Amino acid sequence: MTTSATTDRWDARLWALLAVLCTVLFLDALDVSMVGVALPSIKDDLGLSTASLQWVVSGYVLGYGGLLLLGGRTADLLGRRQVLLVALTVFIFASLLGGLVNNGTLLIAARLIKGVSAAFTAPAALSILTTTFAEGPARNRALSIFTACGASGYSLGLVLSGFLTELGWRWTFLMPAPIAIVALVAAYRLIPRQPRP
Repeated sequence: MTTSATTDRWDARLWALLAVLCTVLFLDALDVSMVGVALPSIKDDLGLSTASLQWVVSGYVLGYGGLLLLGGRTADLLGRRQVLLVALTVFIFASLLGGLVNNGTLLIAARLIKGVSAAFTAPAALSILTTTFAEGPARNRALSIFTACGASGYSLGLVLSGFLTELGWRWTFLMPAPIAIVALVAAYRLIPRQPRP
């Protein structure tokens, strides 16, 4: 991928690409915090023990934090675009699985898979950003927007969790799926193909 943003003025396609990358990080951060308020409802509905309930949170964080370096390395070896698209697809299926299961073990597994997928989407998105925007003011501006979206995703997750839990705890797992689908389609169209390493 070439560095295409070399001036202070970005065209619509470049803004759209940045929006897709920001959405990916937003969803990753959102999922870290959004499940918190829903835990008591999950415990009552699925009959989970307190220890098992903790794994609903820890499974995602473990998969995300534990494989983040591997995700970055995989993006370098296999291609940033391909890794982002595949991992985002896994993220969508794990979101749907988490919202539809009736078994605590499957819910924890879905959260772990979702965390693993986020460990691949986040570094791939960051790498695409840094190779698209030229070093200097353009890249600094893009990185500022990117990190702000991650922080807002975490904060908004805390707020949305309460609202969605009122509708039903499953919505805290299902809600990211349609957003991720839109991001996947946009990423497929907007991210240039990268020559194989």
